[in-house]
Amino acid sequence: PRLTKNKIQTCIKIIIIDKYIIDDKEFDIPQVDTPPTLESILNEPEDEDEPFILEDTCILNTENIDAHSCETSSLASSDSGDPVETNATVHGSVLRRNVLKGISAQMVSAADKVDAGLPTAITVSNVIAVGTSHGLALVFDQNQALRLCLGTTATGAEYGAVSALSINHDCTRLLCGFAKGQITMWDLANGKLLRTITDAHPPGTAILHVKFTDHPALAVCNDSGGSVFELSFRRVMGMRTCESRCLFSGSKGEVCCVEPLHAGPELKDHPITHYSLLAMASLTKILLIGLKPSLKVWMTFPYGKTDPASVPLLAWQFVAAQKTINPVLAFCRGNTIHFLLVKKDESGTIHVIKQRQLQLNCDFISLSWINPRTLVLMDSTEKLRVVDRPSQEELETVDMAELQLVYNSSHFKLLALVGEKTCYQSVCSYAGQIMYLGTKSVHIMTLRNWHERVDHLLKQEKFMEALSLAWSFHEGTAKAVLGLFAEPAKRKGVVAEKMVEILLQYVDRSLKKCPEQGKIQDMVPIMVDYCLLLQRKDLLFNQIYPRLVENSVARGVFLESLEPYILSERIGCLTAPVMRDLLSYFQENGMMDSVEGCLVHMDITNLDIQQVVQMCWDNQLYDAMIYVFNSGMNDYISPMEKLFQAIGPPLREGKPLTDEHVVMGNKLLVYISCCLAGRAYPLGDIPEDLVPQVKNQVFEFLIRLHSVEAAQEEEVYPYIRTLLHFDTREFLNVLALTFEDFKNDKQALEYQQRIVDILLKVMVDNSDFTPSQVGCLFTFLARQLAKPDNTLFVNRKLFDQVLEFLCSPDDDSRHTERQQVLLELLQVGGVVQFDEGHLLDLAEKAEFYQICEFMYDRKHLYDKIVDCYLKDPLRKEELFNYIHNILSMPGYSSEEKQLVWVKALQHIKVSQKRLHMLCPLEHTPGREKITEKHKLHEATAYLLEKKGDVQGAFEVLLQETGDEVPSLLQRVEEALHDIIALCQRSSHGLNQQQREVCVCVCVCVCVCVRDPVYGKGKLAEIQGLILGMLETFNYEQTLLETTTNLLNSDLHWSLSHLRKAVSRGLHPRQDHCNICLQQYKRRQESEEEIIIFSCGHLYHCQCLQRKEVGVLSERQYSWSCYKCTSNQGSRPADRPSTESSRSHSASLAQVSQAVTIHNQCAQPNMKILAYFIHLNMLQKNPYDRLVCVRDHNVLKCYRTSSTKSISHFDYFLFLAAFDPF
Repeated sequence: PRLTKNKIQTCIKIIIIDKYIIDDKEFDIPQVDTPPTLESILNEPEDEDEPFILEDTCILNTENIDAHSCETSSLASSDSGDPVETNATVHGSVLRRNVLKGISAQMVSAADKVDAGLPTAITVSNVIAVGTSHGLALVFDQNQALRLCLGTTATGAEYGAVSALSINHDCTRLLCGFAKGQITMWDLANGKLLRTITDAHPPGTAILHVKFTDHPALAVCNDSGGSVFELSFRRVMGMRTCESRCLFSGSKGEVCCVEPLHAGPELKDHPITHYSLLAMASLTKILLIGLKPSLKVWMTFPYGKTDPASVPLLAWQFVAAQKTINPVLAFCRGNTIHFLLVKKDESGTIHVIKQRQLQLNCDFISLSWINPRTLVLMDSTEKLRVVDRPSQEELETVDMAELQLVYNSSHFKLLALVGEKTCYQSVCSYAGQIMYLGTKSVHIMTLRNWHERVDHLLKQEKFMEALSLAWSFHEGTAKAVLGLFAEPAKRKGVVAEKMVEILLQYVDRSLKKCPEQGKIQDMVPIMVDYCLLLQRKDLLFNQIYPRLVENSVARGVFLESLEPYILSERIGCLTAPVMRDLLSYFQENGMMDSVEGCLVHMDITNLDIQQVVQMCWDNQLYDAMIYVFNSGMNDYISPMEKLFQAIGPPLREGKPLTDEHVVMGNKLLVYISCCLAGRAYPLGDIPEDLVPQVKNQVFEFLIRLHSVEAAQEEEVYPYIRTLLHFDTREFLNVLALTFEDFKNDKQALEYQQRIVDILLKVMVDNSDFTPSQVGCLFTFLARQLAKPDNTLFVNRKLFDQVLEFLCSPDDDSRHTERQQVLLELLQVGGVVQFDEGHLLDLAEKAEFYQICEFMYDRKHLYDKIVDCYLKDPLRKEELFNYIHNILSMPGYSSEEKQLVWVKALQHIKVSQKRLHMLCPLEHTPGREKITEKHKLHEATAYLLEKKGDVQGAFEVLLQETGDEVPSLLQRVEEALHDIIALCQRSSHGLNQQQREVCVCVCVCVCVCVRDPVYGKGKLAEIQGLILGMLETFNYEQTLLETTTNLLNSDLHWSLSHLRKAVSRGLHPRQDHCNICLQQYKRRQESEEEIIIFSCGHLYHCQCLQRKEVGVLSERQYSWSCYKCTSNQGSRPADRPSTESSRSHSASLAQVSQAVTIHNQCAQPNMKILAYFIHLNMLQKNPYDRLVCVRDHNVLKCYRTSSTKSISHFDYFLFLAAFDPF
């Protein structure tokens, strides 16, 4: 098939079919003149505007992956590429680091004794091969014994250093690449040289990589010129030959890393292995090709923007995804690691899928898989970073600086920039082990198994971390796990045993080495937590608690720590000794609330019930007492008996209840409600088989004729009477809720009727109950009777009897209460129980006007409701709102509105508000004539005011006050209030003269009314005095406003100049002290302060102190410029009088204030800016004198007092800012 650039740079779906050719039209592949080569693909310029897009990663679904079998070193480990949520935050030491001392010692010995040279390369299989700088290859077995020394120093002088090594898959052949370009093949069984290859690539270029593929006769090599060659080994007629084919030429681009895909013996039949995949990394992109059955480019992937000095890295690993195992290529350059999954589906289509990338904050020089989920990376600072790929979490960091890693920089002649950090041949991995080659040693890194990781923390006495790590193993959330069973049950069993061991060690160590309270308080909750997580309460109470009892502090901490677990119901049952100790400890320490909270959440069958009940009663733990009776003995009646015995006597005797009695009564009501509803008190539910029995017992108890220990004078039904007297409404609400559940239960319905009969018998015609209580009863009954499925029977005469009782006209007490009770009764449906005519008559006689309104509203007689409002003194003022609503709101017929309007006109008494609401101005012209005719002065004035004739309204109201008849004095005062209100409303519409006349008249009238001396006086006699007062007021008001404006203008001018001064910066003329002539920037080692003046001179503080140019006043130094004052012939210390006599016109250069800053803040490329601000006396209040000190780049401001006694103050503000020149 023909390939194009676009097809290669996007997600490629390659169909490998040998028997026919792909149809270009079918797959919409455009025609090209010349198919691209590998060289052209690698050297294509990167198009940053069109990023490479791979197939969607949603193909990998983590839901079907067994997460418990993925943390082993097996190749069947699953990997989805997606993050896995985990609560584990402690990973411990993941890597075990060992030094291969035998190999290290023999490398050093070979360098000294046989001049083998320094190590340059390493590879590992069943044996370990180390190449040297003098051309030798040292082969060691698994016991670190030297098996072979391949090559000679003479060969090394000819070929150069060993630059690359590779062992084939069956560990029978070793390929050695040299710095001068030669390649040799050795037989590892006998150390025989099999081939020397000198013409496989251009001469003079070093071999950077030589790699066997899984095909036994195929290898690849990469030279320092950036070219890649395929090496095919053949044996023809006894002659060993090697054919070389150039896969990529470095003339137009440089490949600096190659990595063939290797599959273990268990994956030799994997469908992907048949293609001999080869990944190549150039300086710009990754190229994935297949060598078999024919050379084919599968995909390219550009890096994007990276550091040119970053090293390209490649690493293959088989991982399990969606229960199938496929290879994943990890590659990176810089700090971003990309992953490509290669898979072949059932149809034979090969997919290359880009997975989630991993980005860290460092530049990598080595990349290795240590298992299918874990990567080990080395950054440019030679630190190993262990990263969990699915979660992208960094598990551990190991410093490898002491290794003195071998770098292959000398071989990268044409790739010098990248070669500075290359260590391709110094790192190799095999079977879950990674080896690192140092100049004098070989280090091997392996994963610790789970047990070893826990023990490593225990050796450091990090028990909490060890427990946390072990729990993550237990739950399957740990990372890089090795050595655990894949089956969850077996895994949890093994880890649980280890955690028990850790817990016991932790307890012993804490009690022995850290007996102080703080350590124990940290330890005990951890013990409890993990014992509960492991479901090992036996361990907690039978092994750990006996050890803690020996320490009194530990015992108390343990018992207190149990409370939150009991309240959260994580602990529901305690052993008898622990339970006894818990109750006694709480009781001894006055923690009775905790006792109650714990008791109601626990199984108390193993306690002494009578003792616990008595303790609860004595300490007023009523919830706990009820719970103990219910749960311990299935007794639901005894708690009620005890509570009734407590609250009954004071209620019967009419005594006020104490707070304790109120609490008991409320709990009793709630308890009864819970029992009748089938719920346990204070929480939970009653067992289903006991619910009917409990309900019957409670009903039978409530309707008892007498109590158990009844006195002769006890009235019948004492329990119901007690509840009614305690809280009638709430008790009836409890019954109402209970009656809601009575459906198709014949016995329950009988109890319902029985209780209603008792309530009527107890409350009706009983003076012990108020009308409100009786009303509550009949309201309750009305609600029950109004239900569609009602089965209650109540004699209607009782409702008439209650009506007569509530509407008794001879009883004026509780009038509002009785009316409200009757209204509530009618609103819930009780109206059907009465004769409506008789009800209206009684309501009118009792002056229950709200009842009348309710009845008239039902009949739509809205006009009669007007009479109800007029007769009701409490709601008379609401009449016009009601009329307005009727007339303006929809829902009423025109006839009903007309009747209301006529009724309103019959009873109307005109006032300002009423006239405004009933007679809109635009609908009733000439209304003021009607009001004048009937001498309604208030209405006339109101109408004139609405017309805009304020003067006329004022005269009308003034006319009303002119009557001098003493009997009308009160009316005059009312009219005067109306006049004042009119003036207040309309003063804005009058001119100055009119306002003066109105005010004058009002004052005169007030004086005449209040003081009989002026009763016969004339207005003109005091008019002059009043007008004079008004004139004085106007003058003073104008003066105040003018003065305020002047002050505001002056302040604005001052602040604007202040802002201009702040925006100007000053810096010193020189960068050295004008006294000692030393540059202040170079004295950063000291804490010396510097002082800069407005004149631009700069000094060290100590220099000024030695010259005595500072004046100490009120604990603050007042500095002056030494150079300026020396030129004037004197110093400020010698002229205190002159300083104090300075006038307010002093210039900025004369201000003797300075600014100090710490010298260590100054830097060679910085300058100092100083801002000077002057404030006069008018600005003294809003601004204090400020001196700002810049210390360690922090601006500190503090207040200093003024040293001047003149009328103006000079304020100096230094805003220290260091800006680059």
